[in-house]
Amino acid sequence: MNTTDTNGQLEEALERLHLAGPEQEGWLTNHAPMVVEALAAHGHAGAVHRWVDQYSGRLEDFPDRLAPVTDDNWPEALGDPRRIADWTDHFSRTLADRPWRDVLAEWWPRLLPGMYGGATHVVIRLGHAVRALESGESAPRRAELAHALGYWAARHQPLTGIAELRGGASAWESLEAVPAITPGVTGFRKRLAAVHRLPVWAEDITDPDTARERLTELVRATTHRYATHGHGEPTMLVHAATAPNAVLRTLDSLPPELWVPSLRAAWTAAAAVTAMYAPKEPVDYRPAARLTAEEVMERALAHGDEHVIKLADTALDVGDELALAAAQRAIEISDPLDS
Repeated sequence: MNTTDTNGQLEEALERLHLAGPEQEGWLTNHAPMVVEALAAHGHAGAVHRWVDQYSGRLEDFPDRLAPVTDDNWPEALGDPRRIADWTDHFSRTLADRPWRDVLAEWWPRLLPGMYGGATHVVIRLGHAVRALESGESAPRRAELAHALGYWAARHQPLTGIAELRGGASAWESLEAVPAITPGVTGFRKRLAAVHRLPVWAEDITDPDTARERLTELVRATTHRYATHGHGEPTMLVHAATAPNAVLRTLDSLPPELWVPSLRAAWTAAAAVTAMYAPKEPVDYRPAARLTAEEVMERALAHGDEHVIKLADTALDVGDELALAAAQRAIEISDPLDS
């Protein structure tokens, strides 16, 4: 269930969260803006403040400013995490003067090659911000877009030097063909640097509508795979589904000519996360009970973990029985928020 009527509770939560920075402990992502949007989108706006109260111990103050980012000097500030506040200010000024879709269309192709920064949370937060604006515009929602774009620009991190392997006809077959990285590498950034080979998939697509169909297929496949492969790393493998879904839910706000490159970047992100964390062997998972979409989101909220809630959000977008089973799997194998 998606709802545009949050009685101002989403706005209140975003205003509260914009006092905090997008990260904690030097690199870990602040998930709260994404979670409160997901809860509000599925009819749980009344729970957002309670959830933020539980999560608040992880929030850190908004970082200091260094120097303004301008239309002239932005290339040299791209990918500099010390400039998070400067970038956020830049986008706040820009969004005050121009329609948000125009700003998004200008910056999307600039930022898209660096969507692997912040463990892909840069694009995930952007996807939540865009969905919030598409369901209803307000000053806090525009501010959230500025924060999301600012975080992405500051954490911009391309993935380069990847040798291309033969993929399969389907997204699922191509994910099966992804080779694992060398064992023993720890930490997202080191694991990402260890990704040297990935299959290509849908590389012949040139039509925007077909790109949307393939991206939808990718989100479905990565969500389904979590049920059988999520035990490889219950937290990080969530991003194999939520990152491409963030791209998918942004497409309608972008010009169609940007859809094909968006598909390719989303595939690379999903494949890279799969290479970094997929287990040696899948499991044959069957949930103990068949739940409705509403019941799955209620259980995810009760569990509280930010990645569980966001995977449930993506599973509800996919909407089929296997996707809901994947969300149930995440609830079972993830530590709850208050643990």
